[in-house]
Amino acid sequence: MNKKTPYILIMPIVLLGVLFIYGVANGIIQSFGYIPAFNLRDLSLDYYIKVIKSPTFLDSLKVTLHISLISSILAAVLGTILTAALVYTGHTEGKIIQVIKLAILIPHTIVALFSISILSQNGLLARLLYKLGIISTQGDFPLLLYTKNNIGIILGYLWKEVPFVAYFSLSLMASINKTLGEAAENLGASRLKSFIHITLPLSMPAIAKAFLIILTFSFGAYDLPFLLGATVPKALPVQAHVEYIHPDLRHRPYAMAMNGLILLITWLMAGIYYLISNRKKLKGGSHERA
Repeated sequence: MNKKTPYILIMPIVLLGVLFIYGVANGIIQSFGYIPAFNLRDLSLDYYIKVIKSPTFLDSLKVTLHISLISSILAAVLGTILTAALVYTGHTEGKIIQVIKLAILIPHTIVALFSISILSQNGLLARLLYKLGIISTQGDFPLLLYTKNNIGIILGYLWKEVPFVAYFSLSLMASINKTLGEAAENLGASRLKSFIHITLPLSMPAIAKAFLIILTFSFGAYDLPFLLGATVPKALPVQAHVEYIHPDLRHRPYAMAMNGLILLITWLMAGIYYLISNRKKLKGGSHERA
């Protein structure tokens, strides 16, 4: 093999990394009001201050936190239950795992189209209930999409996030259950006690990491809130896009300031998770030094 081959193979990754860093850096610079093409050359925090004080931003932030927190918590709980079911029924590989992978690979735009086809008042579920006589008209079917409670968006995220949590934590939970869990059962513990006191606590690092991934993703995601969300208030990424396509191009720093705040909040989430996950290590290190 040519010595240059490994470097050639990683060039696309390096190129994508450079473009990504350039895009982020350029967006941050623009968020401070520096866009020479639009005759904006003065760096200032005014855009951040005005965005933070804006009622529209605060409403969008509340909506985004509501969607991301509820969907991530539900996904972590349901994903853990699904993982436990797969482990204790012995389905840790095979066709079921392929189905889980398929659910993860489906793009969010396709999930949105399926949600509209199934969950809308003209969807398959409403028609089925109407045919069965459970509802008198399709209009009696509850509104799940385009509402301020964002149920449709949350269900769309659960569609993908529950399988992701299960797939992410499956191998660890299966390994723990096969060793320590079965050992506890051999010593007289019931299967439920073995799961609650041994398998689940030791599987929490993987579950927590999966939770952080889906929380940060759903907080900054654009597609499902745009396709299934209410007109007002909009989720924060959608509102940032609205500001970005404003007819007045000098309005663009406000959009970049919103994106900067989204980036800052996701970094804050990652930092909090890092501190929590490494709290025991930090305490152990301080005790050793003492």
